[in-house]
Amino acid sequence: MSETRISGSCHCQSVNIIVNAKPDYINDCNCSLCSNSGAIWGYYKGDDIIVTGSTITYSRTDRPNPAVQIHSCKICSATTHWTWTETFAAQNKDINPPYDTGINMYLFNDDALTGCELRFPDGKAWDGITSYAYRKDSIIL
Repeated sequence: MSETRISGSCHCQSVNIIVNAKPDYINDCNCSLCSNSGAIWGYYKGDDIIVTGSTITYSRTDRPNPAVQIHSCKICSATTHWTWTETFAAQNKDINPPYDTGINMYLFNDDALTGCELRFPDGKAWDGITSYAYRKDSIIL
């Protein structure tokens, strides 16, 4: 990660997010959850972010054990970030993933993301177990 703090906010600016650095990369996933929530994701550990403001959460209902819960602003409904669900975190505590939060990078000014790699995982075709494929080559913003 770079060493520059960047900040973003939801549309009404009620939820603000500060991250310690640009993300290593950003995923523009085409699965139904990501595309319908209107988000592209940068990944962080909890200690590397500050989220202020009140959010509501949603966990998908089409999976028996959803991995993430999406957070959205209570006022303007903009998707702000996701966190692991308690069930997923408990079941996978020994895995120690490199991140525990996905931040919606659409909340940040385009200039703040210059130089980041934008990847395009094929979430629609992903089985949830194996590594996912990419639907097109990545680009640098």
